[in-house]
Amino acid sequence: MEEIDIATVTKRSIRGIFSLVSRTLVIQIIGFIVGNLLLPAFLAPSVYGVFYVVSAFIGFLTYFSDIGLAAALVQKKEEITQEDLRTTFSIQQLLVGALVVLSLIFAEPISSFYHYGKDGTFLFQALIIAFFLSSLKTIPSVMLERKLLFNKLVIPQILETLVFNIVALVLAMNSFGIQSFAYAVLARGMIGLIAIYVISPWRVSFGFSRSVAKSLLAFGLPFQVNSFLALLKDDLLIVYLGKVLPFSQIGYIGFAQKWAFVSLRLIMDNIIRITFPSFSRLQHDERALSIALEKSLFASAFFVFPSVIGLIIVFPYFIHFIPQYHKWEPALLAMTFFGVNALCSSVSTPLTNVLNAIGKIRTSLNLMIFWTVATWVLTPLFITWYGFNGVAMVSALVACSVIGVVMIVRRSIQLNMARSIGFPAFASILMGGILYFVTPLIAISMPMLIVVVALGAILYCGFLYLMAREQIRADILFVITNLKK
Repeated sequence: MEEIDIATVTKRSIRGIFSLVSRTLVIQIIGFIVGNLLLPAFLAPSVYGVFYVVSAFIGFLTYFSDIGLAAALVQKKEEITQEDLRTTFSIQQLLVGALVVLSLIFAEPISSFYHYGKDGTFLFQALIIAFFLSSLKTIPSVMLERKLLFNKLVIPQILETLVFNIVALVLAMNSFGIQSFAYAVLARGMIGLIAIYVISPWRVSFGFSRSVAKSLLAFGLPFQVNSFLALLKDDLLIVYLGKVLPFSQIGYIGFAQKWAFVSLRLIMDNIIRITFPSFSRLQHDERALSIALEKSLFASAFFVFPSVIGLIIVFPYFIHFIPQYHKWEPALLAMTFFGVNALCSSVSTPLTNVLNAIGKIRTSLNLMIFWTVATWVLTPLFITWYGFNGVAMVSALVACSVIGVVMIVRRSIQLNMARSIGFPAFASILMGGILYFVTPLIAISMPMLIVVVALGAILYCGFLYLMAREQIRADILFVITNLKK
């Protein structure tokens, strides 16, 4: 595969962010409306909880699907070969095949253990099949990601999101309950697989090279251990909660987390999706890497900080004005703590990404070990003390360790945190303080609540421009220059 220079990396990264954001914005809005607004109105918290737990279980399987080989291909300094691709694909499909067979065999016992019911078992089986279909997309996706061709990589994602939300909503409105999710994930898996092979053709082939496997696993195994620990910290924790908490309370946790992480999913995920391959291509140029990291942190903070703070302030009024959402009022406190997690994650994720990109995978692994142990030790205690809200409290507490991550990254890369996130943070705090006192006076109806949201956006942009207009102008010029043909 042809390698690319720094200038090309810069241009493709910036264009990639704009492609991902612009091309997925409408689809993400649809996903937000369907997943966050409409589905919760048609589905009971217990149904939402079953989907949340079963999805977490499938996430558990996903981390065993390629033992980090795909990430190793993206991070690899040298050009990748067909031998690299065939070895990766062969190892992955061997692992996936074994996991799929075992999961289908034990689907019924697992369902009985968690009391999913017949529909829950069908959802579990559908997600297993979708997991297999997703594994077939790895090589074509790596080929596009390696070349930073995100404008093409985003197309299957658009189709998948559109199909999933349409199918899930139509079936939910027709009282299919849990089966709405089952048919939706199957439809999503099929359309995504077809689309990626049309866009990035790769002739499926098997092969194995011991030297290639050894080389890729040197990065891949620590990377996957890192991912496995993230699995233990997040997805497997939800599987555990499915046994110790009622599904309705897990539904509150899932609802609160989904809303608190809206800005992460809509904006930061697109930035993060680009930063790892982009940082990997820049790992030999420390100055270029430092600039790229600072700009990615600023972009992430620019969107996430005001969105999360604004959400925490206005969402109680949103629930009050919509009768169908009164049932979700118990989730408000958890949403606040998950919001703290989102704020910290918008900073820590780019930082751990850059550690992985420069080959310091063991450093990020040690961080993940700490986060995982802290989460599993504290969560049972906090559940005993504070009920299901304790889950969100622990997530916020653990996420605050981002301060340590900043100190670790600074040992390897020059990083000005004040320039990266200082201005967005201060502008968001000012905006939040004003909204906190103004909202009770203005938000007397749903239309007036929309006015409050608009006011918050105006205040934030105004404060930020007053504090960082030179930096903003320079960044806009930088983006415009690199967007030109």
